[in-house]
Amino acid sequence: MSAAAPEGYDPSAFEPFAVTVDLAVFTVRESRLHVLLVERGAEPYQGHWALPGGFLLPRESAGAAARRELAEETGLSDDTVSGLHLEQLRTYSEPDRDPRMRVVSVAHTALVPDLPEPRGGGDAAGARWWDAARTGPLAFDHDRILADARDRVGAKLEYTCLATAFCPPHFTLGELQQVYETVWGVELDRPNFRRKVLATPGFVRPAEGAPRRTGGRGKPAALYRAGDATALHPPLLRPEGRQA
Repeated sequence: MSAAAPEGYDPSAFEPFAVTVDLAVFTVRESRLHVLLVERGAEPYQGHWALPGGFLLPRESAGAAARRELAEETGLSDDTVSGLHLEQLRTYSEPDRDPRMRVVSVAHTALVPDLPEPRGGGDAAGARWWDAARTGPLAFDHDRILADARDRVGAKLEYTCLATAFCPPHFTLGELQQVYETVWGVELDRPNFRRKVLATPGFVRPAEGAPRRTGGRGKPAALYRAGDATALHPPLLRPEGRQA
């Protein structure tokens, strides 16, 4: 049962404002970090590229709105969207961030394996994957949100098992290493990386199926799947000063 408003409380005494969600959705393709962007089909910023997002409905949570808007604006299937690892990034509340009215945005970030090209839908004229380092100026304050999201993802990979979210259900340790190298922008020592991953309880598990040939003359690589752990103990820290 919801509580009644206190006697004498006047909602009209406070200036109304809107709440939106914005999503920074990342994937790794062609050894580069990519972000999902939509082309705005209406003003403000019509024709500009932006992060997917939109307004919360009256009886909707921020998380539900984020998944709904992502499906509507990109054409991704409900099954794909419902299966995403989606987490809140932070709240953006600068008074003039939206020219229409006072708008507070609850930003989210998600990591996905390489997916087919999306298509526009809802109020988005188009949608596509962009190289996250080469997006150009985005609408609203989405450049700031994107930069914050990239920082968050890089840090998360040090202390959590989220790197496996970029991988297909069955992956090689080389593919997992490529995720770290792409997000961090560093080269990692292969034997050392393999040793750390396999020594971390619950990070990965051997997967059933034939080994995968990854090119070259070496023997096919063993396949793994994500383990049950969510945090890395010890953390897998990025090396200092070794840029890719």
